[in-house]
Amino acid sequence: MKSKKALPNNIDEYIAGFPEDVRAVLQQVRNTVKKAAPDAEETISYAMPAFKLYGKPLVYFAAFKNHIGFYPLPEGIKTFGKELAGYKTSKGAIQFPLSKPIPLNLITKITKFRMKENKT
Repeated sequence: MKSKKALPNNIDEYIAGFPEDVRAVLQQVRNTVKKAAPDAEETISYAMPAFKLYGKPLVYFAAFKNHIGFYPLPEGIKTFGKELAGYKTSKGAIQFPLSKPIPLNLITKITKFRMKENKT
């Protein structure tokens, strides 16, 4: 029987499960979201790091083999469509390749947009 990997209890545990180079990128994303939304609550949701604000999901992020997934919910993708044109996106996800610098300014803008959305 194959054993299941234990789910992380917090973002620190999640980040610790990756190689050093990926941990550094995950920490950058985390710090960027925390700076943009200092009142947001850190949590784990759907087995990935997440932030909640006003009791609602704000953004999620996760590491994969070749990219960082950033999940600002569908409206965050629609609103920033032009700026996201160079990235693979879906209804609620953005893939930032690990082979390129992560656009932290864009993550800040999307997070601040999502904060306004959550407030209403």
